[in-house]
Amino acid sequence: MERTGGERTATGEHTGGCPVADLFSADFIADPWPAFARLQHTAPVHRDPVTGLWLVSGYRDVRRVLLDPDRFLPDNTLDAVVRMSVPALRHLAAARFALPPTLANNGTDRHAGLRRLVSGLLSGARVAAAVPLVERLTHRHLDGVEAALAADGHCDLVATLTRDLPFAVMLDILGLRADVEADTGVDLATLARWNDASLELFWGLPPRARQPALARLAADFFTWLGGLADRAAPGRPGLLGLLAAHRHPDGTPLGRQEIVAVCYFMIIAGQATTGQMLATMLRRALDDTALWPRLGREPGLARAWAEEMLRREPPLTAWRRVTATPVRIGDTDLPAGAPLLLMLAATGSDPRVFDAPDALRPGRPRARDHLSFGIGRHRCPGAALARMEARVVLRTVSRRCPALRLARPASEEPLLGLLSFRAPTRVTVRLDAG
Repeated sequence: MERTGGERTATGEHTGGCPVADLFSADFIADPWPAFARLQHTAPVHRDPVTGLWLVSGYRDVRRVLLDPDRFLPDNTLDAVVRMSVPALRHLAAARFALPPTLANNGTDRHAGLRRLVSGLLSGARVAAAVPLVERLTHRHLDGVEAALAADGHCDLVATLTRDLPFAVMLDILGLRADVEADTGVDLATLARWNDASLELFWGLPPRARQPALARLAADFFTWLGGLADRAAPGRPGLLGLLAAHRHPDGTPLGRQEIVAVCYFMIIAGQATTGQMLATMLRRALDDTALWPRLGREPGLARAWAEEMLRREPPLTAWRRVTATPVRIGDTDLPAGAPLLLMLAATGSDPRVFDAPDALRPGRPRARDHLSFGIGRHRCPGAALARMEARVVLRTVSRRCPALRLARPASEEPLLGLLSFRAPTRVTVRLDAG
């Protein structure tokens, strides 16, 4: 959906004349960059009539918001985009579903301690130590890829590689792998189903008739995580032990809902964003038949190319904030309580910051200046892990399968298009007959 807008009201809202894309339309999901350019050029702060969110698309404006957590609060980060139906709410209420402020949605003085706890689990040393694990898991999944190619002539890399690998890595790093393996009713496919339902329910525009089924799955996920929280005890290794031993600045321990909320966010963030990142990168790399075999044999290329993809096509496309006080962004005045959508994917293509932003130029100057992992107090603590997984998976798959090719044009594969997430849901490959 597009409309035109020209005049700007006293609060900065455009009333006509400026073309604006529907954030959930097929055209925008397939190719959002023309809309990004229009917004940056004509309406860098624009109110979206469908969601009610103020779209902030310029690099410097988004960076300023992220670096000022006192005036731009994270309180709305995990809010559902749409008002849920009563049946959907009943499913969530039955599970006592609640996400109190912990990590991404926490603007209180309790955030810093929890962030230090999580950052310790995802430290540079622990990420480096996990490289052999990622290599082993990649090769294990490639065994399945090669078996499927031999049997059927084609294979979906999302189903066979990018969906489950990040799950396994994150569960291992958080010390939760044994819990999943011990639960005969839960496997990675179940976690992925719960994860997908949660993303669609909170970041999508699901029809009211579909919402109860999604809410039931999200509630099942929440209930299962409650069982994990009940096992949390000081001295236990991994995330659960650290959460049980943690104390807030006032000396109080975390409540059960807080422990569940941290686990909920970490598992979703660890699987969704990383899995989508890998699917996007593999699709783009395989689409360039000259590039693909080079990623496995040229030292440093996989790392540099992955960084360019993070700038140009990040899996986390946007993130939310809400104004704490009346504030001016650019030439737009916003009231207190204005919900913002920070368009991270647009900032990586801001021509005022990145030269020739449409081109993928591995090793470009200021390559890591993009905002795809955020910046400031709420910068993604898993950035180093995501970067490591990207370069290891790209290098390993390319080296082992240099003749891998897309089985159909990338434009024909389906794309996930949610408010904050965009990625291929299928990457079908074949072997080059030549």
